[in-house]
Amino acid sequence: MIKELFTFTINHNSDIPKYQQVVNAVNNAISENLLQKGDALPSVNKICSSTKLSRDTVFKAYTILKDNGIIESVPNKGYYIANQTKKVLLLLDTFKAYKEVVYHSFINNISHNTIVDLQFHHYNIDNFKTILNNSRGKYYKYIVMPFDNKEIATTLSDIDNNKLLLIDWSVNSKNDNNYIFQDFGNAFYNALKGALDAFHKYEKLVFLYPTYTYHPKETLTFFKKYCKEFNLEYKIETNPSTFSLEKNVAYLSTSDRMLGVFLEQCRAKKLEPGVNVGFLSYNETPMKKFIYKGISVISTDFAALGAKAAEFVNQDGIMQHYVPTKLILRESL
Repeated sequence: MIKELFTFTINHNSDIPKYQQVVNAVNNAISENLLQKGDALPSVNKICSSTKLSRDTVFKAYTILKDNGIIESVPNKGYYIANQTKKVLLLLDTFKAYKEVVYHSFINNISHNTIVDLQFHHYNIDNFKTILNNSRGKYYKYIVMPFDNKEIATTLSDIDNNKLLLIDWSVNSKNDNNYIFQDFGNAFYNALKGALDAFHKYEKLVFLYPTYTYHPKETLTFFKKYCKEFNLEYKIETNPSTFSLEKNVAYLSTSDRMLGVFLEQCRAKKLEPGVNVGFLSYNETPMKKFIYKGISVISTDFAALGAKAAEFVNQDGIMQHYVPTKLILRESL
């Protein structure tokens, strides 16, 4: 039967093509359970009459929905909902090893009728705006990893707040946003306290914070606070090209590239991680427990982040959650 509560509303002044508005309307109705598998859609003629659209426009929209497996046509009977699949946009910054953990945890925890469109903005505001502007109305929910740019908030404001979830970093977020964040400040500082005995083995602590990193600068503030409170000699190194490994120094790094450089110089200078030089890496990855007898890490739980994001997709309601940051000590420190 045709659902009486479902009607097409077309904005003839919108920048969104009219055929795409029809496609979006069907997808949104499925997402909101206004249309379910087996329900009949209004005929092409009926939509043309009620919306003042051309037959070609409506037929194009129905063809797209049919090609995507959302609807099916039955000769002499009309169009019916074939699948209640919900489409979700997952917009990440880059696909690093720990982002893969987020992704697989997210995929493994979403409901079976959900399709995930994974895209990356690479910290480029034009990419970010293009992806989100082109996605308006096409998705059931939007899972977005923001970054530090003044145009982010304006771009996000066009998305229904009930459908938007910000993840990882609180930059450019509002109090009423749904979010799952990690804390790059106090939680990082508190986790560092667990490494104090290990740091005391060394004469100095160096934070490798290369110029190419997008890691939140808030972490630097709390690193300085930590070192001053516990009377640790420290340095912040931002130039990766001049990095030279020193004996009896512990290093904290936000970059896995710098971890590679560190290990190369350990070999060249015959220094032993955890003995006469130390390393603490930001962000756990599946391989760090196996690299060079184990790399110590300070990290949020990326699997938990992905699982909580899936919970937002699977259930209606507000999501505002901080994922804990923890310290894992291994032989590198």
